[in-house]
Amino acid sequence: MRLAIWIATVSFVIDQLSKWVVVHALNLRSVGEIDVFAPYLVFRMAWNRGINFGLFAEHVALLRWGWVALAVGVSLWVLSWVRRENLSALGQISAGLLVGGALGNALDRVIYGAVADFLNMGCCGIENPYSFNVADISIFAGAFGLILFTGKDEKRA
Repeated sequence: MRLAIWIATVSFVIDQLSKWVVVHALNLRSVGEIDVFAPYLVFRMAWNRGINFGLFAEHVALLRWGWVALAVGVSLWVLSWVRRENLSALGQISAGLLVGGALGNALDRVIYGAVADFLNMGCCGIENPYSFNVADISIFAGAFGLILFTGKDEKRA
């Protein structure tokens, strides 16, 4: 359980620090776009008021607090599950990544009213119109890790 909480804390702090640096120190909210290693990595400011890729952004008020409540609820459930199931180190790392990312995006919604997305990647002449953030990476990696590294091994006939 300690490992999951430690990883969640580190993931959360890295996410929030990266957002502070990019949004405030580099002033991406005003600049809009910074070529870091174009076209492979560009900082492109996007405020996600909806779900993934801005879906349902027209329901801003309901989604804002609904997603905050859902992120906190899921995080508490995942941590209680980790404690109850005594997961392996990889399972705890995965759970910590998911929780840290979920709480990082939830805090964005509380502070900014939207999730601060800024990482944009493209390659080979394909321009990606979507941005994401460190919390999104953590959530994806954590969810994928939970699928891979948890559950009971059962022999099938």
